[in-house]
Amino acid sequence: MIDRTHIRALVTSAALAAGVLLAGCNGEQLSPSSKANRPIPDKLLADIETKNMDKASPILVRLFKQEAELEVWKQDRNGKFALLKTYPICRWSGDLGPKVKEGDRQAPEGFYSITPAQMNPTSAYFLSFNMGYPNAYDKAWGRTGSQLMVHGDCSSRGCYAMTDEQISEIYALGRESFFGGQNAFQVQAYPFRMTPQNMARHRNNPNMPFWKMIKEGNDHFEVTKQEPKVDFCEKKYVFDAEKPAGSTRPLTFNASAQCPAYQVSPEIAEAVQEKQRQDELKTAQLISRGTATARSRAGIDGGMHPVFASKLPEGEAAIDKDVTDYAVAAYLPAPGTIPAHATLPKAPETAPSFSFTSSSNSEPVVAVTSTTPAASSNASASSSEGFLSKLSRSVGLRGSDPQPAAAPAKPTAVTTAPKAKSPGPTREAAKSTPPRVIPLDRSQQAQAPAKPAAPAPATTAAAAAPAAPASQPSLAGAQPAVQANSFDSRWSTVR
Repeated sequence: MIDRTHIRALVTSAALAAGVLLAGCNGEQLSPSSKANRPIPDKLLADIETKNMDKASPILVRLFKQEAELEVWKQDRNGKFALLKTYPICRWSGDLGPKVKEGDRQAPEGFYSITPAQMNPTSAYFLSFNMGYPNAYDKAWGRTGSQLMVHGDCSSRGCYAMTDEQISEIYALGRESFFGGQNAFQVQAYPFRMTPQNMARHRNNPNMPFWKMIKEGNDHFEVTKQEPKVDFCEKKYVFDAEKPAGSTRPLTFNASAQCPAYQVSPEIAEAVQEKQRQDELKTAQLISRGTATARSRAGIDGGMHPVFASKLPEGEAAIDKDVTDYAVAAYLPAPGTIPAHATLPKAPETAPSFSFTSSSNSEPVVAVTSTTPAASSNASASSSEGFLSKLSRSVGLRGSDPQPAAAPAKPTAVTTAPKAKSPGPTREAAKSTPPRVIPLDRSQQAQAPAKPAAPAPATTAAAAAPAAPASQPSLAGAQPAVQANSFDSRWSTVR
């Protein structure tokens, strides 16, 4: 009898060769070629062996916009994920913050699952894989968009663009993990590395409640070195949920419905809460010591890693000197060919400033454009006196805050009806992309999760309510084996 692993590999190979006929970022399609079957380079194979990994073991991808870096993690022979390689991103578009609607040029942020059917060997951008946006969370908030990729060609319209040489390696790593039996690999897309320094610098950004929510998934990964299980309910992310002790009913999640009763393993919950406590304390200390807020990115379209920007004319001016946590040094040779059409993320001569307000029923915050020259601005005084500032004051660290050079003008609050549509932007305003703002229920985010009493697990309270709608699928993850019947169903779209 033929081994099931060999059958699975043959089916995967056939499907990847056929492709899914998707073009990255709506580009035109190319004829299939051997580029999708290029082997993993010998040097990278040597690194895999040195780090006690197998060529076909599961992978996980993390993306960081501000640093313009992509990390590939791989499961080692001890069963935990370890960092294999960091790739500088040649180009990404939009601003820090999640994608909201079709055409906003935003690259997605959040957790996404990549199956073999999302791998595109015929991409017009050399090679690509579809990120799977919108996921269930995005759909619950009514977000739109499609064909959001990680691809080559160093050109982005809502995607994460690498050089052709880089995407060839990343594609090969994903392909081999599928051959090894991984159902899907997880992509975690963040605005920046979720460190106390970055949380302090961006403390006034209106996307902070969303970023704190996805940071919880980041923390689960960092304390366990395991791919977090991702579910959605009540229009929010839920990580590593399990059935409560003694429960016989399977967990049923729906992104728009009430969360079922669930628990998180006490060991994981305690480790995550301790990491969050330490991070929040460090963030509060940094704020109390006068850590400046990040400069406004209004009107700046995306980013490019310094290792690429420094090789282009006037590229030094496009490098954000405030970012200091790059993993790849700018002086190194560019990892791949920078195409002639590559563009720097230059800001326009003038950029809009914004004031933010939200309606009383937690509808999305509204960014109101004013016609003023580009300038670095902070949020209102009420925003700056947020949770982190209060925390720092409560621990006695706010006694000698340095005075700012000049107090920023208080934004004008503009209240809009929950469902009212604003008039279309003028042609001039459309040239600049405003910061993306997360439509998140801030009242829910403001509530800190209850710390579970050891050793009892943390369990959510299941309120009496009608039966939840049909369940939304969880994000598939790294699994060592795939059942033959479920694997076959994954290729229904190819047939």
